[in-house]
Parts: sequence; structure tokens; C-alpha cells
Amino acid sequence: MTAPVAKAAARQGPPACDVSDAAIAARTDSYFNRTRAIVSRFGDCRVTYAVFMRRPVISAPRLAVEWLERVAAARGTRFEIELMHEEGRWVGAGDPIFYLTGPLAQLADLETIYLQKLGPPCVAAHNAYQMCLELPQVAFLAMEARHCAGFEMQEMMEYAAAVGSAAARREGAKGFVGSASDATAHYFGGTRGRGTMPHALIGYAGSTVRAAEMFHETFPDEDLTVLTDYFGREVTDGLAVCRRFPHLAAAGRLAVRLDTHGGRFLETLDPAESYAVLERHAPQVIRRYRSETELRYLVGTGVSAAAVWRMREALDEAGFPRVRIVASSGFGVAKCRVMAEARAPIDVVGTGSFLPEAWSETYATADIVEYDGTPRVKVGREFLLRRNGARRRGGIGAAEAGD
Repeated sequence: MTAPVAKAAARQGPPACDVSDAAIAARTDSYFNRTRAIVSRFGDCRVTYAVFMRRPVISAPRLAVEWLERVAAARGTRFEIELMHEEGRWVGAGDPIFYLTGPLAQLADLETIYLQKLGPPCVAAHNAYQMCLELPQVAFLAMEARHCAGFEMQEMMEYAAAVGSAAARREGAKGFVGSASDATAHYFGGTRGRGTMPHALIGYAGSTVRAAEMFHETFPDEDLTVLTDYFGREVTDGLAVCRRFPHLAAAGRLAVRLDTHGGRFLETLDPAESYAVLERHAPQVIRRYRSETELRYLVGTGVSAAAVWRMREALDEAGFPRVRIVASSGFGVAKCRVMAEARAPIDVVGTGSFLPEAWSETYATADIVEYDGTPRVKVGREFLLRRNGARRRGGIGAAEAGD
């Protein structure tokens, strides 16, 4: 390790899994550390925090709760967690997700970190839930890892996708069926990440067909999903792969992945032809007012509804009705909704767009609402005061559906 790299590594601080007092002190806001020192000097008291979000979300508290339990064990104490909304349930803005009770001297310095572990997963779970409901017959793959700020964020996001997906499945959606990496596959009931090839492999192979051959020779028992946009010949190269592997195509073990970037149209399309494709398959979707963004999703460049329909036409006309279409590139809630309205024949969506777009929406908040059993909260937050009937911790791991 070179000297600059070694210095950078030293500045990174303790690993996220470290729950020692020193590690927590290094990662939390300094005023919480000072509060802990003051309370320890002048006398501890038993407090209850209300922990909540400022926007509607899907409850995804497991990572925060499990972290709190690890800290309590390390400190030789016990925290009481009254979970008000089980994992996977819808939560309104300002409605406490859980109440957290324990000694103030043991809780004061934890707020920064457990809020980090609560807010982003709740918002991402809500996004994933909405996406799955918009396209209930489509399977989703979590492919956000490269857009995350390290593995800790990746784990939060994929846990969130699993929670939101489970909520949507209860309402009849297929939901998320896997992730791109082995480390988080367990959230989706698997042991391995899913995926076949990046654009780099096609560049290395020199042709789309050759890349498919290399993959199949190396992993003959795996299903084959082939990117088709590298050379700008989505239709031509997609059909060429189907003809090269007719047995996989006939068995439903072959898929083409559309990932055309927003700077060009799918092969054979332009604005006029894109409208013509939708006139053939979903005319109602383009006959009402559309925003500029919606029009781009329908007939614009990149992976549009017209592009998906054109690929389906080409596959069916060439005798490959069982070849599936995987779509990726910008599939957030709004794009999923437009694709549903166009009845786009998508089999699988690969997406990282359940990541919160407005990060300020992920900010979880905590306020103390009781000191030694006496209700007390800052003015304006009286709605957080604990009501009768709060539930003891339960439901973590159940991943139940939203209300």
C-alpha cells in the first residue's frame, strides 16, 4: 500500500460493523457525544425516543433495530423497542415507526447512526413497492450496486427492495426476484447474484454473438441474457443470437436485454416509426396529453415503450415467441407507470432506480418524548407522544405487505 493510499485508509475511520464506544463516538454527531458525557456526570435518566419519517414510507426498520440490539449487547444494557409499524407496512408522515426506551447515557450518542440505517431503506422500500405494483406481471432485478456509496449503502438498498417487493407480492405482483451480487442475494431467498454479461464482454469478444458463445461455453447450464445495444443493432444482433442458440430460445432460456442509451433510438426506430409501433399495439396510450418525460418514455430515444414493442414484434415474426425481453435504463416509478399504460411486453426489469432520488426525503428523525416516565417533547412535536396500545417489537423479518 502506497503512502497516500495508506493515509486515505487511515482517514476512513472504523468499519461500519464496529459497535465499540470508540467507533460510535467517531461516527456520531459531536453534540451527542457531549450530551452523553454531561448526562453521565449529572445523573442518568430513562428516556423514550419517538423515531419517525417526515414523508409516507414503507416500514423497513430491521437494520436499525438489529444495530441497536448489537450496541445494547456490547454495552451490557437493554433497550426496549416498541415497533408501531411492522416491516413492510405503510407508514404515514410523522407517524412513529418505533419507540426506543433505555438509559439516556446509553442512547444519547446512537441517534445519528440508527437514523442513517432507517431513513434511506424506508424510502427505497416505498419506491420498490410502487414500481412492482405498476408492473405486477414483471419480475425485477436489483441492479443498483454501482450507484451506491459503498457496501453499507448497497445492503440498505437491497434490503429495502426486498421489503418493498414483499409488500407488493402480497397484492399480487411478482416483485424483485434477485440482486446482482452474491452478498445480498439472501434478501431475495437466493445464494448467488444474477446477471450474465456487461457491455465490456461484448467489446472484448468483438461481436454480440461471439460474446454469447463465450458465455454459453463457460456456463453451459445457465440461462443466457444478452445485451444487444453495443453495436446499435438491437434487432439484428438479438435475432442473430436467437438463431445461434435455437434450443435455448425454444426452451425459454434465452433473453435479450434492451439497454439502449438516451442518445439514440433502438435500431429501425425514429420518432415517426415509434409512434407507428404504438399505434399498432397500444394506440390509446398516445392519444391523450403527455408530459415531455412521458413522451420520452413512450416514443423517445433509449428504452422506450415503442422500443420494447418493436423488439417483441421482431422476435415473434422471426419465430422466437419464447425469447424474453429484459429492459433496463432508468426504470423508476414514473417510467414503470408509463410502461404499464403502454402494456409494454417486458418480462424482467433490471433497475437501480428505486434508490431515493431526493435524498432529503430520507432523513429520519428522533425526539425524546418521555423522561423518567414523564411525557415531555419540544413544542410542535406533541403528535409524537406515546399513545396507549403501542406494540412490543415484532414483525422484523416478516416482510409483510403494505396496508
